[in-house]
Amino acid sequence: MADLDQFLQVQRHSAEGYAPLVFSAGWQAAILNWEPPIDLASLSEIERHAQTDEVFVLWRGRAALFVQTGANIALADLEPGAVYTVTRGTWHNLVASRDVSLVIVENRDTHVLDTQLRPLEPQELAQVRAQLPEWARREN
Repeated sequence: MADLDQFLQVQRHSAEGYAPLVFSAGWQAAILNWEPPIDLASLSEIERHAQTDEVFVLWRGRAALFVQTGANIALADLEPGAVYTVTRGTWHNLVASRDVSLVIVENRDTHVLDTQLRPLEPQELAQVRAQLPEWARREN
């Protein structure tokens, strides 16, 4: 009988924050658990990636993904098990519950080599707040 460890690798991340866990030829898979920057109370930045789309899959908790659409911000309340793709070059970020855990798939080393951050403008933050789902309003 073959040794299972030879054919199957298991990666876990249970601490706060982002952890890339699987690296392949041109892509990586990571887990993002709650961390202060995705809490509404401390939300202050928006990011984009010039070289990659970024895929989000919510598997625990609640999260709202927002993107810049020209001069406006649009927000999606994520459904568990659905696959959400933010296209390359799109400014985006999340607001999430304390028990959130997401799977993220993107180009390899995106978090190191291809992440541009900028502060959210006051009117952008106001647009995010105006569109928040009820669960996010209750938590903050």
